[in-house]
Amino acid sequence: MSTVYVLGENLYLNITNQCTNRCTFCIRNFTDRVGDKVLWLNYEPTYDEITKELEQYLPLDRFKEIVFCGFGEPLLRINLLKKLVEFIRSKSSGVKIRVDTNGHANIFHQRNVIEELKDYIDAIYISLNAENEEKYNKICRPVFESVYNDLLEFIKLSKLYIKEVKVSIVDLPIVDKKSCEEIAKEIGVPLYVRSFVKTL
Repeated sequence: MSTVYVLGENLYLNITNQCTNRCTFCIRNFTDRVGDKVLWLNYEPTYDEITKELEQYLPLDRFKEIVFCGFGEPLLRINLLKKLVEFIRSKSSGVKIRVDTNGHANIFHQRNVIEELKDYIDAIYISLNAENEEKYNKICRPVFESVYNDLLEFIKLSKLYIKEVKVSIVDLPIVDKKSCEEIAKEIGVPLYVRSFVKTL
């Protein structure tokens, strides 16, 4: 199993399998790996295990971004994530750090985690995935009831604390791209469309 992998110009950290969504489009429904790296974790990796693997990729400044994104929701392990950011900062001279998230962290932790992250990360990309709660629940199958409005609030809060905020949808027939663009525009963040892929 791998906690670190490279995709394009970026280095990715895969720190958990846990997730509060069970998205129908999630790559982990179709494969256990990205490229030759098995990302399905047999257990929750420790700080020491992840940093040991990270050290194999030094120097970190050669990467465009270091991204917390894997087979689970990285912000469920926010304390570990912050410790790992501190490690990355100690081994680099300002490499950009990004988190890809489903936006459920405030509900999961019952506090404003975005404010905690403002001194740690440079960018946050949040999965909007649908234009309303009904479609969101159908596509993402969240463990929390009525989480869609909380997700929108999470996006708005992110704008207050994080330098770069983007939201995304997956290119699925059920999703109304135009309506999602309007939601993003109203909040004041860019929207990008991710391709539906079963392997990388």
